[in-house]
Amino acid sequence: MKRYAAVAMAGLMMLAGAAGCVSDGKDGKNGQNGTPGTEGPQGSDGAKGQDGRDGAGQVLAMERIGRTQSQGFNVSAAEIVAFDTVHKRIFSVNARTGRVDVFNAETLTDTAIPLLVSLDLGEMLVNAGKVAGKNLVGAANSIAIHGDLAAVAVEASPKTNPGWVVFFHTGNMGYLEAVSVGAQPDMVAFTPDGSQVLSANEGEPDAGYQVDPEGSVSIIRVADYSVTTIGFEDFNEGGPRHGELPLKKMVLDGYSATNPGNRASVAQSLEPEYIAFNEDGSRAYVALQENNAIAVLNLTNNRVEKIWGLGFKDHSIPGNELDAGDEDGGVRIKNWPVKGIYMPDSIATMTFNGKTYLLTANEGDSREDFLTGISDQTSCEASGYYFRSGECLDEVRVKHLVSRGGLTLGAGLAGLDTDANLGRLKASYHTTRILNGNSRTNGTDKTKPIETVYAYGGRSFSIWDAETGEQIFDSGNQFEVLTALRYGEKFNNNHSENKGDSRSDDKGPEPEAITVATIKGHTYAFIGLERMGGIMVYDVSNPYAPSFVHYINNRDLDVEPAGDATSYTSDAGDLGPEGFHFVDEASSPSGSPLLIVGNEVSGTVGIYEIRTTPLNAR
Repeated sequence: MKRYAAVAMAGLMMLAGAAGCVSDGKDGKNGQNGTPGTEGPQGSDGAKGQDGRDGAGQVLAMERIGRTQSQGFNVSAAEIVAFDTVHKRIFSVNARTGRVDVFNAETLTDTAIPLLVSLDLGEMLVNAGKVAGKNLVGAANSIAIHGDLAAVAVEASPKTNPGWVVFFHTGNMGYLEAVSVGAQPDMVAFTPDGSQVLSANEGEPDAGYQVDPEGSVSIIRVADYSVTTIGFEDFNEGGPRHGELPLKKMVLDGYSATNPGNRASVAQSLEPEYIAFNEDGSRAYVALQENNAIAVLNLTNNRVEKIWGLGFKDHSIPGNELDAGDEDGGVRIKNWPVKGIYMPDSIATMTFNGKTYLLTANEGDSREDFLTGISDQTSCEASGYYFRSGECLDEVRVKHLVSRGGLTLGAGLAGLDTDANLGRLKASYHTTRILNGNSRTNGTDKTKPIETVYAYGGRSFSIWDAETGEQIFDSGNQFEVLTALRYGEKFNNNHSENKGDSRSDDKGPEPEAITVATIKGHTYAFIGLERMGGIMVYDVSNPYAPSFVHYINNRDLDVEPAGDATSYTSDAGDLGPEGFHFVDEASSPSGSPLLIVGNEVSGTVGIYEIRTTPLNAR
């Protein structure tokens, strides 16, 4: 120990000793001052410690080393993917055909990876006696694999009927079982130990909101295929848990053809979309995308532990800028009086210092597709939407909030009816109206001026404390800035055609897919940009201080993706990344970590090799 450390320690001990000797006795006489002692010799320096590591630690790069042929352009032919580590096969759900496409991944080259077989899920269900005919079976939405067991989410036709989770063996592709779950199972996931499968049953309404099933989560015990389904009825108005809902941080909307006041119940409005687990599998986190919320499920008692709202992203704050218009002459990223409704699709979890953190890809979504069949103006407006030209609508450009929506703009938004920038931004009429203080229960109450616009999505990814629901990081404007730096006026492109800046008025690059992986001691988040295309990579080893690492996009913006509605030009690149699956080094056919990407629009599956190079290697 160095001398100054010893002196400091001694001083602390003397202070502690003096404090301990205080008494109520009589003060004694002052003694004579002692003679100062001589200073002891300085101690020798300790042994040299190890050199510190560079803060970055390693450099990461990605290269596409394999790709499947397109299974169909712009028909959701390759959405969610999984990898069979035992037989080195890639499984991809094909919503267009209701099948699971299986590819041989033993040898990965940039030429087409061979298709081994397509598994007809409708045929499986008919042969097993689960359904009378294939016409009653709808899209395949998700797949998950654990060991040699695969589980696939299959919706019914119509989708508002209960769907199924179909189990088969990944080796011989043989059918094992199918269990009935809630309406529109949209995502399946094995718990970390493989003992249970959870199905997020989204329960979307049909066109026109004539039938709106309740959202739910089904828990399947793999040992005997028994099913427990968790619903949200207790959170309905008048229910015992309605008061727990963070109504100022989430979105509850929806039309109902049967409920009083033409409003959906909470259980109908909540739409489970995606599932992630904590490390020991005791809790599941369920994205309620359209509701801007997360449901936390306790899997020890199969109960909804809580629902927390994500709140809203403030685009008026420096660092949160966005490009709000598609006709403003190119890149115009700036602050606006806009709040983004995060509405994440994919979610993932990570552990840091023993705590669980949730990562979200903040895509955004609306119920526009289901409202357009409602032709009754009174019912439409009573639900909080607006009616125009025979249609019930929610998406409205800011400049039309007055002329079409009948609202009044506040001073901060004055003049936007002719603005080419923020005036073009698409907003949620329902959320903008309600959160600015206008009534939802009274269809004609539009008296309070609109000071803040609420738009779909966050154009970012976020990290949240999974215990408190507190946001600890958001990537802000980085996705738009980084893609603008690379592509200039071609940024914020759509995924099915090349027209730069075309998505600025909507959800920008639209982050959709996300996964987390640990490679060589670093934890990385991979985020797919559905519209612009490509993969963003961040080092999130410390979730409180993530750093941008890499962006790769094999899209060629000089090549039109398709000649017509069905054909696809492979030279255009992979389009519309929808689902990710990470393969670690030990399981990889190439010997390096892989990221497998399902591309919804191009109908292709891309395989990326992840390579890391240590810095200051010794």
